[in-house]
Amino acid sequence: MKNNFLEQFSNYLLVERSLAKVSTSYYLTDIRQFLLSFIDRNSHHRHCKGEKRPKQSQTVPLQKIRESDIQDYISVLNSLRLASASIARKITSIKMFFRFLVAEEKIEYDPTENIEMPKVKKRLPVVLTFEEISRIIAIANTADPKAMRAKAIFEVLYASGLRASELLSLQIDDVSFTDGFVRVLGKGDKERIVPIGKPALTALRNYYNHARNQFLRTKSSPNLFINAHGKKLSRMGLHKIVQGYVRKAKIGKHVTPHVFRHSFATHLLEGGANLRAVQEMLGHANIATTQIYTHIDREYLKEVYKTFHPRS
Repeated sequence: MKNNFLEQFSNYLLVERSLAKVSTSYYLTDIRQFLLSFIDRNSHHRHCKGEKRPKQSQTVPLQKIRESDIQDYISVLNSLRLASASIARKITSIKMFFRFLVAEEKIEYDPTENIEMPKVKKRLPVVLTFEEISRIIAIANTADPKAMRAKAIFEVLYASGLRASELLSLQIDDVSFTDGFVRVLGKGDKERIVPIGKPALTALRNYYNHARNQFLRTKSSPNLFINAHGKKLSRMGLHKIVQGYVRKAKIGKHVTPHVFRHSFATHLLEGGANLRAVQEMLGHANIATTQIYTHIDREYLKEVYKTFHPRS
């Protein structure tokens, strides 16, 4: 399937929209699937009419794609019983692609203009209570090097709301112990400054001064969090640390490193933090992404109301 517009669209997502490579690859995969489906469908019709079946390496006639073609594709997706969230993402990818083509004057008509998005039931993320987070941290409060590393990780995750990838990419020079912040390189290589509190700074100092060198031995590394062999801590290693201490704390929730990020945002909003400020600290490009935590906040308020109001 030849289509140099896909390459142009990829550059648009990476450069102008500053999307991560992973996100861009998802969009491109969704669009390729649709275009291949369009080719197959049209090839089948031609074959039924006795016409020669074209090769799949042909250039897709984008200007011939109509709203009915996209509706047919959505019907196929629904027949496969895909989750509404998956279908919504695929439709979003196709919509973005055709809007790009219209904006670049590659086609005159946007066949997705009247296509409605399926309703996706919002799933509220798992959130730890402050008491649960305190229990996890308390279990890691020992002089064992691995425990000191774990405590520093938990404190930083909860104090800053970093993504797992951002935490693992932290280098020693990214932490300002004097000013109390960490410099983070987030999605799309966007840098942001996130403040962290005294408990996190104290845990980091203890880990750095008393545990990290025991992992390094004679080696050196610019990475802040390292494994027992002196190498950069892996995503799998981080997950094992989190899950191990969650089990010790006897917390029944499904907790991943990302749950600390959810808890960070939720607790800030529950405490009255400004939504824009939370967006900045989380590194969200769109405030709509941050607003999911306002839904959690509303659920919290409902629980408070039910618990304490005499006529709830």
